[in-house]
Amino acid sequence: MKNTSDSTKRIGTLEASLQAILSSAVDAIIIIRHDGTIETVNEAAADLFQYDIGEFLGQNVKFLMPDTHRSKHDGYLHNYNTTGFRKIIGIGREVTGQRKDGSIFPMHLSVGEFEDNGTKYYTGIIHNLSMRKDAEQALLQAQKMDAIGQLTGGVAHDFNNLLTVIVGNLELMEMQMGTFAHSDLLKEALEAADLGARLTERLLAFARRSPLEPHVVELNGLVGGLTDMLQRTLGATIELQTVLSPAPWAVRVDPTQFESAIVNLAVNARDAMPRGGKLIVETRNVALDEDYLAEELGLTKDDYIQISVTDTGSGMPEKVIRRVFEPFYTTKDVGEGTGLGLSMVYGFGKQSDGHVTIYSELDKGTTVNLYLPRHRDSSAVSEEQEAELQPQSATGGTILVVEDDERVRRLTRARLEALGYRVLEAIHGPAAIEVLAEQTDIDLVFTDLVMPGGMSGYEVAQHVQDTRPDIKVLLTSGYAEELMNGDKLTERSLKLLRKPYRQAALAEAIKGALEG
Repeated sequence: MKNTSDSTKRIGTLEASLQAILSSAVDAIIIIRHDGTIETVNEAAADLFQYDIGEFLGQNVKFLMPDTHRSKHDGYLHNYNTTGFRKIIGIGREVTGQRKDGSIFPMHLSVGEFEDNGTKYYTGIIHNLSMRKDAEQALLQAQKMDAIGQLTGGVAHDFNNLLTVIVGNLELMEMQMGTFAHSDLLKEALEAADLGARLTERLLAFARRSPLEPHVVELNGLVGGLTDMLQRTLGATIELQTVLSPAPWAVRVDPTQFESAIVNLAVNARDAMPRGGKLIVETRNVALDEDYLAEELGLTKDDYIQISVTDTGSGMPEKVIRRVFEPFYTTKDVGEGTGLGLSMVYGFGKQSDGHVTIYSELDKGTTVNLYLPRHRDSSAVSEEQEAELQPQSATGGTILVVEDDERVRRLTRARLEALGYRVLEAIHGPAAIEVLAEQTDIDLVFTDLVMPGGMSGYEVAQHVQDTRPDIKVLLTSGYAEELMNGDKLTERSLKLLRKPYRQAALAEAIKGALEG
């Protein structure tokens, strides 16, 4: 009897230990029977695949696979059970998984096996590779841009030497021959050579090899001086508006290159609005005092002037955004663009120790942000500025975060929890509606404007205002929505926090929204 009792205790201890391991594991763990039916999953698996634990049990594990693998899984399992030929079991490999919302993600799968009372089981340990793959892709893109920059810089220098010889000889011919029967041909050749020189200047700017003549300037004056020329460039069908910081910091840049960058951005915006629209040029001070924000923008922690050029044009899909700064890459028809405008802006930003980012939404518009470092004699920040940077502590409450980007959603949760809030999550509008139906203690919905799933942030906000008017709403977007559609926000009594934002700005916006 004693031995039986001891055995029972040991079994109970083993079961408790197994449960503790499953609960505390960071990676997803799924245990299946020999026929593929799921026996056990842990919380990490539920979070990763976005199902409740009860939805896993009794299902064939292949429902977590994309269609390309799902149809083959039973055959692989049967083949191993009958022949012992391994593909993943005991080996491990990179595969893809499918979440409840249908999204596909990369993962590493390691599979082990064991027997219990004559029944064979398989244990799968799944590690999400999304962040690693994103980092690898970002590194490859950076290396690609650097390689293109070196190539184009070298070609541009050599081509400049050729153009120097061509232009010099053409000018000597013009001086020696004066006016003759076909002198117009000579002038056209000179104009073409000048055009080639301008193209190489843009290539050198992209490659960060063009000589700059930086001066300490106040950007509001430069932007203001451009407005007349920009309006003529844009035409009568596009409304131009400037929103300038009341007290902008000084910067040290090449004013000619800066003006050229703004003109290039305006021309690209004009081409994206063939039926007319609105263009806003904005300047504002941005203090990057947080590691995450500086890292997101590819900058060091410091003070910057952000110059934003926002249009109401056609926008760009993700595949275009990824290549938009590459030289000679263009979506325009042949003969309508060189593909060097945005690459020159990118090169100017980098050569000025700044950076360029782009945020675009299809059929809505694009915002290009140029960050230039603040110029000052002392790096000390005034006591008044330091006081402004400190986020205030929260008083508690529950916030539903609606964001389709997993990285941004995870970061937002951490930031809000650091402020003392309880956080719920939804990956898009329909998921947010489900959470709102189930949870009665939500104080605020913090939602992105543009998301998959068929609902915009505006529609989520309208649903909340119609069905749960006691809940506050705060919108967020990388697009300059408050400048372009301020009336729309005012009509619906909505506030917007523009990405990227600092912790202090987040705390202030959340507090302001909750206090109404």
